[in-house]
Amino acid sequence: MVEIKTPEQIAKMREAGLVVAAVHAATAEAAVPGATTKDLDMVARKVLAAHGAKPNFLGYGGFPATICTSVNEVVVHGIPDEKTVLKDGDIISIDAGAIVDGWHGDAAFTAFVGTGHAPELIELSRVTEESMWAGIAAMKAGNRLVDVSRAIETYIRRQPRPGGGKYGIVEDYGGHGIGTEMHMDPHLLNYVSRKRGKGPKLVPGFCLAIEPMVSLGTPHTEVLADEWTVITTDGTWSSHWEHSIALTEAGPLVLTSPDGGRAKLAELGVTAAPDPLA
Repeated sequence: MVEIKTPEQIAKMREAGLVVAAVHAATAEAAVPGATTKDLDMVARKVLAAHGAKPNFLGYGGFPATICTSVNEVVVHGIPDEKTVLKDGDIISIDAGAIVDGWHGDAAFTAFVGTGHAPELIELSRVTEESMWAGIAAMKAGNRLVDVSRAIETYIRRQPRPGGGKYGIVEDYGGHGIGTEMHMDPHLLNYVSRKRGKGPKLVPGFCLAIEPMVSLGTPHTEVLADEWTVITTDGTWSSHWEHSIALTEAGPLVLTSPDGGRAKLAELGVTAAPDPLA
């Protein structure tokens, strides 16, 4: 069953989303050559504490850290530690969440560490982020879940990969419902599957975490011995972007974006819903 939220509940989720945005800003600034992924985790902990919010990753299924730090070929669920030292030219996806009064926010972004990144890496992150926004723009009342999946996949498939070949849309992981729990129904594929059908109809109060994961090669992954860290099977680097979104009577509200998604959605011809906390 999909959990449909009231406007008051969406306002609480917006509070959690803004905390996540603050975590993103602080960790992006801290993701510099010489920093460890454990350093980034400590930064996130301090931001959450300063806002009186709880981490939703710490302890989730036994996960031992506050955020996920996924470097280069790591797709998702990288565990912060003192051994992983960021180097010039690395890319890192930082996935963070927060709980405020029992309501969850969840979002991820890909950061460039230092300088000198290959054009194909810059394009990889751009394509992944833009596909996420294409999915967000498809969150319209009357559409179905598959319309969001189709928008994400269509955008990625239409982008030429520098050097030839195709981008790998990671198959085993995707977006999800969010609200009183971090991961809820429905599961959102980042591609269209005939086996899954059209999925539920999108109505006001429907909340999703939309999170495409894209690699420079294979769509296939494997989990390392720590039972968390997910890598591409061919070692190609990957990007991960995510926002939590609420569909309201006035349109989509990007809960984890500082401006509610207003500027970016306007570029796509979509009017974002008013911010309930403004």
